[in-house]
Amino acid sequence: MQRIPSIPLDTTDEAVAQLFSAIRAKMGGVPNIMSTMAQSPAALDAYLGLSAALGNGRFSAGQRELIALATAGENSCDYCASAHTALGKMAGLDQADMRQVVAGGELAGSDGAIVTMVRAIVSRRGVISDAEIEAFYAAGFDAGHLVELIAATAMNIFTNYFNHIAGTEIDFPVVSTKAA
Repeated sequence: MQRIPSIPLDTTDEAVAQLFSAIRAKMGGVPNIMSTMAQSPAALDAYLGLSAALGNGRFSAGQRELIALATAGENSCDYCASAHTALGKMAGLDQADMRQVVAGGELAGSDGAIVTMVRAIVSRRGVISDAEIEAFYAAGFDAGHLVELIAATAMNIFTNYFNHIAGTEIDFPVVSTKAA
């Protein structure tokens, strides 16, 4: 049961209705996380703005989904694991790779470097060694990528914590972060 109720999609609150309209135009519907986050139009607008800005960044759609999946796995957020598995599929990610990332497994190459850095950021609350940064750079990334990765990870930590506290009902095919 949700602990923070969602806002009805037919709300008469003009600010929320405008946000829902923009979400529908982009996604075709309003996911439960967003209708619940709409309890604070400012928080929802901030989330949508950061997400849109990062969507125009240097990481591909698939890489952004890997960031979200690695963060969800580290934080045991089934809502985000479910949502980003569905979005990752639309971005062309391999189902087995996505399961691997959620479960804490490794990936090869530059995508693996992204996942490894996200896990380090989340598990150690941003306290990262020089060697980890150098390994990230050695995988073909630069300081701009690192800054963007930090922002994307922070955004996903926000949604993970939000879903834990809100008890957001999962409205995607369910993916569990618990080991099988």
